[in-house]
Amino acid sequence: MLNILIPLLLAVSLVLGAVGAFRRIAMWRRGRPSPVNIMKGLASIPRRYLVDLHHVVERDKYIAHTHVATAGGFVASMVLAIIVHGFDLASGILGWLLLAFTAIMFVGSVLVYRRRINPPARLSKGAFQRLPKSLIAFSLGMFLTTLPAVGLMPENAGSWVFALVLVVLVAWGLSELVFGMTWGGPMKHAFAGALHLGFHRRQERFGGGRSTGLKPLDLDDRTAPLGVIKPEEFTWNQRLGFDACVQCGRCEAVCPAFAAGQPLNPKKLIQDMVAGMTTGTDAKYAGSHYPGQSGEHQIGSGGVLVARKGEALVDPDTLWSCTTCRACVEECPMMIEHVDAVVDMRRHLTLEYGDTPGKGADVLDNLIATDNPGGFSPTSRMNWAADLELPLIKDRERTEVLLWLGDGVFDMRNQRTLRALIKVLRAARVDFAVLGNDERDSGDLARRLGDEATFQSLAKRNIATLAKHQFDCIVTCDPHSFHVLKNEYGDFGGHYTVYHHSGYLDRLIGADRLSFAPAMPGTVTYHDPCYLGRYNGEYEAPRAVLKALGLNVNEMVRSGYRSRCCGGGGGAPVVDVPGKQRIPDMRMDDIRETGAEIVAVGCPQCTAMLEGVVEPRPQIKDIAELVADALTDRPDPRHKADQQEPLEVIA
Repeated sequence: MLNILIPLLLAVSLVLGAVGAFRRIAMWRRGRPSPVNIMKGLASIPRRYLVDLHHVVERDKYIAHTHVATAGGFVASMVLAIIVHGFDLASGILGWLLLAFTAIMFVGSVLVYRRRINPPARLSKGAFQRLPKSLIAFSLGMFLTTLPAVGLMPENAGSWVFALVLVVLVAWGLSELVFGMTWGGPMKHAFAGALHLGFHRRQERFGGGRSTGLKPLDLDDRTAPLGVIKPEEFTWNQRLGFDACVQCGRCEAVCPAFAAGQPLNPKKLIQDMVAGMTTGTDAKYAGSHYPGQSGEHQIGSGGVLVARKGEALVDPDTLWSCTTCRACVEECPMMIEHVDAVVDMRRHLTLEYGDTPGKGADVLDNLIATDNPGGFSPTSRMNWAADLELPLIKDRERTEVLLWLGDGVFDMRNQRTLRALIKVLRAARVDFAVLGNDERDSGDLARRLGDEATFQSLAKRNIATLAKHQFDCIVTCDPHSFHVLKNEYGDFGGHYTVYHHSGYLDRLIGADRLSFAPAMPGTVTYHDPCYLGRYNGEYEAPRAVLKALGLNVNEMVRSGYRSRCCGGGGGAPVVDVPGKQRIPDMRMDDIRETGAEIVAVGCPQCTAMLEGVVEPRPQIKDIAELVADALTDRPDPRHKADQQEPLEVIA
């Protein structure tokens, strides 16, 4: 009986799984085109799954070991089951290998079951509650079914009832793990996830690479949608990525907006994208909802995802709550790009409807009229530095460093940081110059608010200005400008070597261009800016500078790639979506836990957000200010920088 039914079950499940695969692929392909190399993508899956993906999964050791045992055991067991039972090749080592891998899978399945007994709040329930039972059923059923094949049990052992139980167990497991993998269910992430890795829209993320710049819109293509409002307006591989979500909730656990009680849950957002492609409703969603929201939602009239008026799957405030910090993307074990989806939908609301909340519309109008978000006169950009006699690059044939000042020139607090940085550059005899009134906003804020047209206008004009001058590198103390100049201007022909000032200061210290007095007693903690850390992978240079100053650094629990956002990115302070608490207040709680007297920062937005927390609190100081305070043998600030060899530029 088993000799007939088990091969039949395997064959039926594989055929139905193949049919489901074609249906699911057809669903993904309803999205916009996105060119891929099919053979290269398929060939890349094993390494990406076993290496790149596992690097993220293994941050949680329990889950990593469970995943290896369960997923690895299932893949090996399924392949061997087809060979052993489908082709009656149990003799030799194959049957014993099948027993071994089903046993490994069983152990992993039990660990999964234990996880589901008292699951963390971030895990979705519903259909996922039956997954460990299905894993146990398949592994146990296949193990017992294989015992007679290898001679450990007589072939006629047991009754027809026992045989029927084994068939039911195997059928149960196959229905979830093979048939359900492609037709929909908890295991669909395995099928969609593998293909997602192969055809990821950010191929640069694999092999230790990084890709964080937003994809540009082709504003000259009148047939292309401006942003996304319907599921089919996402690219097909974005849709594939959404379907790869395993609903583990790791994105939910690190999202600052979710923690603050704002109406955003990145896991729910991705599941809403899946619902838009499939059922059109979130009725079967069994995880945490957006804070302050509950109940069922369905896709809006005309198939829109975002509701401007009336019912839809996503409320605009959900999108505007995002700080674009990429904490969700960094933690996602399936490497899904949440921020891309958020900005794509923001683009539609802003470009098509001008529907930017809070002060967003005023800021965008200011950027268009005055090239800065505050609406200040462009000719007043250098008023703060009238006493510094800053060299203008237009008066020179060439300079070593172009100092990008950013819109912090209009903020009195950030002017202190800029003055400190200039003091340090002069102390190190760095040959630098500024654009002066020719500098414009980098366009970062416009792009994150969805105004791609204003961003591209600013970028192209800045690129045209920079093309008139010769310099070795750009240095800026604004991580947002740093990121845009380094990673997003290249799409429009602007390719530069760009340093955040912490990285450049680290190089100056390494070249023995600066000398410091002994460090003052006390402790400091360092807050990682999202656009310096998660966006650009710069974690070590700021800490190296603090160490060179002799400071005692107490790390926060959430630091490095898991640093908590200050709440200042993505235009969040401009749109100002309310929540139950403020994100910078939560970050200050992290800081207070360290007992540090000073918070070292490297971003004007972070400085503004953290200094906005009600005192008592530690002192907030930019890294440049700490370096400037520690300098010894300080020269005249007007000293000409002509006595030092330029630093080697690292592209």
